[in-house]
Amino acid sequence: MRTRDQIRGNKNICGLKIEYMRKEKGIKQVEMLESLALQGVQMTSSVLSKIEGQHRTINDYELAAIANVLDVSTDVLLGRI
Repeated sequence: MRTRDQIRGNKNICGLKIEYMRKEKGIKQVEMLESLALQGVQMTSSVLSKIEGQHRTINDYELAAIANVLDVSTDVLLGRI
């Protein structure tokens, strides 16, 4: 796995967990984007990188779709569980 070069931002609280869980499950960004597209969520790799790097806010429908792809609840991604 490649290490993130940039300092993390503060635009969301779930980006780090999203990136960690995606990599733990062996899901590449392109695979994540394809799965999101099947749910009607269009996202570029740049946007996903910004979310994971906590440099962009995440919309509720994006969070729900990402949680679905990762097969976890949004509460897990938000650190509530």
